[in-house]
Amino acid sequence: MDLDWDQFANSFLLLLVLLNPFIMSIYLLDLVKRVELRLFTRLIVRAFLISLLVFLLFAWFGERIFDNLFQVRFLAFMIFGGMTFLIIGTRLILGMGPPVDVMSTQSREVAGAIAMPFIVGPGTISASVIAGSRVGAPAASLAITLAIVVAAISMILLKFLHDWVQTRHERYVERYVEIAGRITALFTGSFAVDMILKGVERWLFLLQQGGL
Repeated sequence: MDLDWDQFANSFLLLLVLLNPFIMSIYLLDLVKRVELRLFTRLIVRAFLISLLVFLLFAWFGERIFDNLFQVRFLAFMIFGGMTFLIIGTRLILGMGPPVDVMSTQSREVAGAIAMPFIVGPGTISASVIAGSRVGAPAASLAITLAIVVAAISMILLKFLHDWVQTRHERYVERYVEIAGRITALFTGSFAVDMILKGVERWLFLLQQGGL
């Protein structure tokens, strides 16, 4: 079967947008400030590898994981995930910062704390399931891997730029953090509402079709 390149590109871009390195740099600002580049790179690579394994699992098995393993419907996951994102967005817009401080975690567990919840979350898991259903598991695996690689490299480059700019123009860094934090809150909140609406719309559709 020929690959639908439009759906492949959409799957890649959707996950990359959800993994937005600019947004993640705000979530992990404390880590970016306090950890040297070499250690930061090692932690980011390890966290993204952990996340990749999780995404591939959901891309290959899709909604069957929810139906057979977790015994919950994928729609319930989407709606609850949207509510979770909405809480995070509200915290950010109120200036309360990210919900988890990874620097408070033991060093050997930091990579796992980065992967969950900053990379592996309701949005990225849903995107992996959708990618698998759109283009098939093999093509979805390629799209997910490419998105992971681009996001990881971007995070490392942002860390490098932060260290370079911080020593010369600290006030601009602080200004960037303030602006990016507000933009992050708007994006997160908007995506949260969209997830909830999609879950409700699909539930109503299945209800009308007698699928529930």
